[in-house]
Amino acid sequence: MARPSRRWLLVGVAAVLMGTAGSYQFVWSSISGAVGARFPGISGPALGTVFTLFVAAQTLAQLPAGRIRDRYGPRNVLLVAAACLFVGYAGVGVATSFPVVAVAYTLGGVGAGIAYTVAVNTPVKWIPEDGRRGLATGLVTMAYSGTSVLFIPLLRGSIDDAFTTTLVALGGVVGVGGLLGAWLVRDPDRVGRDRPSEDGDQADDSDAPAESDAVESTGDGDAETPFDDGVGWRTAIGTWQFWVLYAVLVVVNGVGLMLVGQSVSFATGLGLSATVATTVASSIALADGAGVLIVSGLSDRFGGERTAGVSLVVCGCALAGSVVAGARGLAVPFVALVGCAAFFRSPVFGIFPTLVADYYGAARSSENYAAVYTAKIPGGVVGGTVAGALVVALGWSRSFLLGAALLVAAGVAALLLRPVSPDDDDAGPSAREAVGDD
Repeated sequence: MARPSRRWLLVGVAAVLMGTAGSYQFVWSSISGAVGARFPGISGPALGTVFTLFVAAQTLAQLPAGRIRDRYGPRNVLLVAAACLFVGYAGVGVATSFPVVAVAYTLGGVGAGIAYTVAVNTPVKWIPEDGRRGLATGLVTMAYSGTSVLFIPLLRGSIDDAFTTTLVALGGVVGVGGLLGAWLVRDPDRVGRDRPSEDGDQADDSDAPAESDAVESTGDGDAETPFDDGVGWRTAIGTWQFWVLYAVLVVVNGVGLMLVGQSVSFATGLGLSATVATTVASSIALADGAGVLIVSGLSDRFGGERTAGVSLVVCGCALAGSVVAGARGLAVPFVALVGCAAFFRSPVFGIFPTLVADYYGAARSSENYAAVYTAKIPGGVVGGTVAGALVVALGWSRSFLLGAALLVAAGVAALLLRPVSPDDDDAGPSAREAVGDD
């Protein structure tokens, strides 16, 4: 049986790994200007396309990486991630043409996606449901944005004067983070099941949790679920729970990216000052990280469905309140309410990985959550293209009020979630009978 101290050490390593993945998303705004200056004539939309390619690569890499990790362990996929994480930044640093920049950053996205899916699913494999699993997942997820707070000031101070050196060094740092994960992160051996140990020998259960500490939760304590042994994504998508989780993530990503990407324009569009606009952008970044840690931890006590649902309802109400405050020129309430919306939006990313493990088994949690996480792609379309069109057609206030209403609806949907039951007709015959066959 693995000691609790070792389990939490693995959570800490997963948080470091998650930070390397998140750096690509959060530092792009700090290096894109320098990339544009290095290649004169490159338009803003072209730079935006690089980021879009990153998001697509980061999202789509997770499903195959998750499937491999669940079957053979995290070591090999993390070695690939470490190489891609290094090549991403270093390739941009030494690029002699803009297409090379796009390819390199896309490869960085592949590495970030692999690192993300391994990191976010490590707590659900090692921490029992009654052992603060929600807190552990929230801690790892918080690192996705929180670690970039360290990188961004360093980049801004050196990127213009030492472009190549800075990016190659950053690539080295995140590459080492990936190697650290490959060296230390392990999964509990599934003794007697279909995966051999990573050394190729018969699985050794010396580091596996004891049966009393099993991480494959039944979702509601004593109630049995049909997926305790773990099923893959093909079975998961046959349940209505999967599609509710997916739809909620589309809304959370879409409205969230609209808020993150348009917060400055939102504030100025409501007639608030540039100082207020800058302040609200900072409040979003701080509140996002704090919310995923604090509120995700509450799910250990109140349950994932209830915590996520209430959190999103409060998020929607706060966002609506910010529109009202901003329209009346109330700067302080506006900033506070936008920060509140960000605080209560982010916990979903710490709670949903645990719900996926509860519903479909921790043994295949990486691939199943990766399938749910593909909601980031349509969410990105909503938060970017659709949001821009809405602002033109409806104006700032109505567009964000619509986003607030969608968040409330997503919260209500999350409250209606429940674990898949063996006699749940909504799961469908194929979902109940396909345990372990995919």
